[in-house]
Amino acid sequence: MFEKLKENEELWDLFTRKEEYNLAFRDRYERFPYYLSSHRNIFEPRVSRFLLENGLRPQYPDGKKFAVCLTHDIDGVYPEKLYPLIGSIKALARGNLTEAMKTPFSRVNRKWNPCWNFREIVKLEAKYDAKSSFYFLALNPEEMDFNYNIKDLESELGFISDSGWEVGLHGGHDSYNSLEDIKEKKSRLEEVLGKRIIGYRNHFLRFSVPDTWELLSKAGFKYDTTLGYADCAGFRNGMCHPFRPFNLNEGHPIDIMEIPLTIMDRSLLRDYMRLDVKKAWECTKHLINTVEKYNGVITILWHNNTCIEGENLKYYEKVLEYCAGKNAWITSGEEIYNWWTSQIEPGI
Repeated sequence: MFEKLKENEELWDLFTRKEEYNLAFRDRYERFPYYLSSHRNIFEPRVSRFLLENGLRPQYPDGKKFAVCLTHDIDGVYPEKLYPLIGSIKALARGNLTEAMKTPFSRVNRKWNPCWNFREIVKLEAKYDAKSSFYFLALNPEEMDFNYNIKDLESELGFISDSGWEVGLHGGHDSYNSLEDIKEKKSRLEEVLGKRIIGYRNHFLRFSVPDTWELLSKAGFKYDTTLGYADCAGFRNGMCHPFRPFNLNEGHPIDIMEIPLTIMDRSLLRDYMRLDVKKAWECTKHLINTVEKYNGVITILWHNNTCIEGENLKYYEKVLEYCAGKNAWITSGEEIYNWWTSQIEPGI
């Protein structure tokens, strides 16, 4: 695959993210944003198209045409401090008196906590014969964005894993640039879970090409799914298939699989692209249809605490329903990794 790609310099540079080496500018989170990229056609997976034209023949279980990698970053399991007040006001404005009465107690009563919804997510996905990956933070109390102690979630992690869903690590703000930090957090999560983890995504999508891949490989991860832009949905390196990254500095492939991120809920909506719900849905459908066209894998990130127009999982279910209607293989990053390495990589 690498040798064929190298024959096309433009696509090779896009695939390897050459423009992200020796960066002069980053955003406030030390990320390389889409608005600084010279590759503007982000909604077309040009590298994947080239590979298909040159012999890549991905196949999926039960003859499925394409796959959906469902993921959740668990940034918080307790609502923000002002949520009980603001949430109640918004619920009253919608005429939902029951919700307005429950919301003030959401931080102390798990039954009324909209963020403590792992079992609800698992049940919803099972309805569509789907599975997903949950990436949990394993922060120390003094670290930025600390919201929960991973030890307090032992029963929830057990439920997720025992149900056949995946638990992976959501690295902290500084993890992407520190092998010691990655290893510490990986060990902490594995101790609570009671088993080895293989999947990773970094908090705030912080990532450094190619260094983060190298660190994750050394830490023992099998796959990463951070490579996507925060400020725009689409195909960051022109790929809608899992791939082995290539280190241009060292001149060799990196021993880790990247399952590139395509859609993050917060990219579409309030934080970045600022699409309304209708436009966000049109963009989501377009990207799903595009990945279907190229027999690819579309990775979707839906936070457990994303709320749209007062509905926590209504939009997300719409995505599940659409993908299931297309007979996609809807599963976790772990299952994508296992399938790709056993069925597809040997033939590339």
